[in-house]
Amino acid sequence: MSEEELREFQAFRAEKARKEEEARRRSERDSYREMVDAEIAAAIPELRNISGDLKAVKDKVYENFRAILEMKADMFRRNRGEEMGNFSHTFTSSDGRMCIVLGSNACEGYLDTAEDGVAMVREYIESLAMDEKSRALVSMVLKLLARDAKGTLKAQRIVQLHKLADESGNAKFQEGVRIIEEAYVPSRTSTYIKARVKDDDGVWRNIPLSMTDVN
Repeated sequence: MSEEELREFQAFRAEKARKEEEARRRSERDSYREMVDAEIAAAIPELRNISGDLKAVKDKVYENFRAILEMKADMFRRNRGEEMGNFSHTFTSSDGRMCIVLGSNACEGYLDTAEDGVAMVREYIESLAMDEKSRALVSMVLKLLARDAKGTLKAQRIVQLHKLADESGNAKFQEGVRIIEEAYVPSRTSTYIKARVKDDDGVWRNIPLSMTDVN
């Protein structure tokens, strides 16, 4: 075999090996896709069944507790003279060993009038910055008016601000906080159920009710 023929033969073998490797990888990708498709096709019906069962049980629990929630709301009105606005309701058995929490997640939101209250609070707080020490305090208080990534005030911080306003005794500060609170319009989103029981050692154990919670 001449040197030129040897080079041609080596080039032929290299090209053949490349094509064989390419075919092997293509076959692996095809097998991978087939395995994924098969497992998805097998898993989806089971997951749909589980999802349907969870929804059915959730609806049943809420329906069974409907009368209790209505009675609680009625007692709240009679005892406190106002509507019950709780987003979460905890019920514990008489023996203290079982507990169910029914609730709904809330999306915080404020009417545009909240801006008037924010302006009043800022004006009062900033007027207190007389020296370095008071400026540091003012900066700390103003952080309670900081907004989240969506530009919304945080209700929990407004609660803290309310406490500071009461302690200050300043009418303008208190009015500003009151305006913000009155502009609070949270909206309920998804509902949830949580459950836990006490084990023999008296330790509360959560009952996992989602794929994430189950280990």
